[in-house]
Amino acid sequence: MNKLLLLGDEAIAQAAIDAGMSGMYAYPGTPSTEIMEYIQASKDASDRNIHREWSSNEKTAMEAALGMSYAGKRAMVAMKHVGLNVAADGFINSALTGVNGGLIVVAADDPSMHSSQNEQDSRFYSKFAFVPCFEPSNQQEAYNMVFDAFELSEKYKTPVLLRITTRLAHSRTSVELIKEKFHEKKLRLPADPVQFVLLPAIARKRYKSLLSSYDSIRYDIRIGKYNSFKDGTHRDLGIITCGIAYNYLMENIRKSHKNYPVLKISAYPFPDDLIRDITERCKEILILEEGYPFVEEGIRGILNDGIKIYGRLDGSIPREGELNPTIVAKAIGLPVNAVERVPHLVKMRPPSFCKGCGHSDMFTALLEAIKPFGPGRVFSDIGCYTLGALPPYNAINSCVDMGASVTMAIGAADAGLFPSIAVIGDSTFTHSGMTGLLDAVSKNSPITVIIADNSTTGMTGGQKSKATGRIEQICEGIGVARNHIRVMIPLRKNLEENVRIMKEEFEYKGVSVIIASRECIQTAARRKRAEVSEE
Repeated sequence: MNKLLLLGDEAIAQAAIDAGMSGMYAYPGTPSTEIMEYIQASKDASDRNIHREWSSNEKTAMEAALGMSYAGKRAMVAMKHVGLNVAADGFINSALTGVNGGLIVVAADDPSMHSSQNEQDSRFYSKFAFVPCFEPSNQQEAYNMVFDAFELSEKYKTPVLLRITTRLAHSRTSVELIKEKFHEKKLRLPADPVQFVLLPAIARKRYKSLLSSYDSIRYDIRIGKYNSFKDGTHRDLGIITCGIAYNYLMENIRKSHKNYPVLKISAYPFPDDLIRDITERCKEILILEEGYPFVEEGIRGILNDGIKIYGRLDGSIPREGELNPTIVAKAIGLPVNAVERVPHLVKMRPPSFCKGCGHSDMFTALLEAIKPFGPGRVFSDIGCYTLGALPPYNAINSCVDMGASVTMAIGAADAGLFPSIAVIGDSTFTHSGMTGLLDAVSKNSPITVIIADNSTTGMTGGQKSKATGRIEQICEGIGVARNHIRVMIPLRKNLEENVRIMKEEFEYKGVSVIIASRECIQTAARRKRAEVSEE
């Protein structure tokens, strides 16, 4: 079978398998999750014993993938855009160490914040770290780019960033696979024994080498083949388009009679001449790119002052949110047909907890227990339980980044807020909450940490949690007093007991942990179905 119907995420995963990858590392995060899930479900990956277990967070995933590369084998690490913030230390320094086996870092950006805290554009990380970047415009290109990215990585001894966005990650189309698959690389240690030792004297030499190789990469055929210019007869306006935005442009151009010069950019860095090919022909330039004005800002130092540039910076394209064909049509002056309003067959409603969710019972107890102290003192984290911010609960007062609930509670306690309460999930706790708890223990902060333990990574589909069955031991090992590690079962019938436990710990002027432990209702249902099918 040479063709498969694949999501963008799945196309990347299949390509990694076909390209001879030995290790896949990731922490679940929409819209990147399906890359790891596809590899975990792959028979080929299983038969070859490709490493494919979830990591505790994106930083550990990045560093483990670098370790696989150190041993001479091909590795991939995947995360959503905010996950790259967590992995940034290892990612940026991996450009200095370089790689031994090919290493691809997939960052799935989320314009319009469908399931994220911000809209950041990972291309800036590639430029900041001097790492080449591929930005596919469709699923087939995503599949093909993985092979070129591995080869480019090994040729220049550099990690490569593969940047995708939500629409590409989660849309599906036919992808043609290569006929002959690559074999995995053999174990091979670096030729330079100090390559990965970033002592200042070594790092300074490697940085100089990095700058030189990065400049050379822009002329490599594996970059150049994805950047193409097509001249046109309507030269009043030239259009530069990046990644998936190219599809939106083509959809509109096919409907019009205008033949614009179009420069498609899907790989970075690119030579300045590529920009001049279009700007020297056209009076004005429109730039279409998903995310931040990355190219738009970069080319201003290349162009003549007289040329007019349209894009996100001047408002021709909205500064926030996703692109779509309608936005592109307006930007190039094409008429936009009014879309008939689709009647609502079901009344619109905000997201809510699943029926029977333990988080619901946890927040019911929390609201009752906190009444004597007043509102404004519950710091939450990122997970299903963040829905506690919505009616009818309105129970939480922050959601900033992974792990911030514990550390913000510490800071608020330092300011005199008492009680100061953190709510964090079991997977998020092992992702980035444990170090905050260590800070609290070290200074005996008067905070209560409620760990909403549903024994899974629920928000992204029920992936295995590293915390399952270990939370009490972890907290005790960090230094929380054993008599202030309390376990409660968040069920309606236990409301009175759970309120009592919470009140007791809220009044304690030291570090306390309450583990609200109850299996996710969705994973429980799946587990029971699986047990029945095995009988």
